[in-house]
Amino acid sequence: MRVVITGAFGFLGRRLAGTLLHTRTLRGTPITRLVLADRIVPPDSVVATDPLVEIVHGDLIDRLDDVFAQPVHAVFHLAAAVSAECEADFDLGMRANVDTTRALLDAARAQSAAGGPTAQVVFASSLAVYGSSPELSLPTVVGESSLPVPRSSYGTQKLICEQMIADCTRRGFLDGRVARLMTVAVRPGRPNAAASGFLSSIVREPLAGLPAVCPVRPDLRVALASPRRTVQGILRIAEAERGVGPGRLDGRAPVNLPALTVSVAEMLATLRQVAGDAVADLVTIAPDPAVEAIVASWPADFDSTRAAALGLEPDPSFLSVVQDYLADHPEASPPTRRL
Repeated sequence: MRVVITGAFGFLGRRLAGTLLHTRTLRGTPITRLVLADRIVPPDSVVATDPLVEIVHGDLIDRLDDVFAQPVHAVFHLAAAVSAECEADFDLGMRANVDTTRALLDAARAQSAAGGPTAQVVFASSLAVYGSSPELSLPTVVGESSLPVPRSSYGTQKLICEQMIADCTRRGFLDGRVARLMTVAVRPGRPNAAASGFLSSIVREPLAGLPAVCPVRPDLRVALASPRRTVQGILRIAEAERGVGPGRLDGRAPVNLPALTVSVAEMLATLRQVAGDAVADLVTIAPDPAVEAIVASWPADFDSTRAAALGLEPDPSFLSVVQDYLADHPEASPPTRRL
């Protein structure tokens, strides 16, 4: 089985690759080749040295011939331009998100039409497909049957990709599966251009002794998932058998991954509980209307019935999210850690 991860050296891609290299199977079948595709390949990447790994370096839309040079059985499509990038540069978002996904789907379709395997394509979508508008407000609790009305270019681009994947699946070109990700926190590493990036930086940076800015009001409620739960959800959707009933993936509709709903104030209180006043006081509240307009348009409360039927659960608390982060990144643990 030849498995591809796009955006493989982003933080979720690295975690997913590490998990697959540990199990060395997908859907009970041994992985014979794990193709890691990304624009940037870190020179010190540990996963790149595994004999199972093949690296495809460059813009995905330009390297699909190499990705599909041998039969592809499964693709985890994580590569994307993020929310604030897409709002600042419409053409960048359309090329990176819509055009590249269309080209990937065309390559999978061509493989099937030529008598090759019908590729499974697992797409990382986003809660940003939802948004409240004056003429059509969101329900208090959002489920897959709630009408997506994106309030950002990023959300619109993700929704376009969802619909393309659903139609290609209906036509039998591929087996498309869509996981709508919650905001993933706490992300390690450096800040990115996502509008939601502050939800990691207001924890990550203070734990490292650095100041951080919170660009939204503290009472704003958000839907989060830890990196562990997010990767678990993506893999579960890939491995679920098609059909109706517990443990099966029904239909072509996207699955909203489980969400932990928490306010920014509660996040900051947890940081104070874990690391003390001196660390928590490194966070400054400085509302940015542009950032808040994007993040506040996303729902915070989700119906996770379909995800629960697949055996998926949300993180139990934000404290557990921070504990997971510190366990996975012990170098981030502050001297005054209270866990």
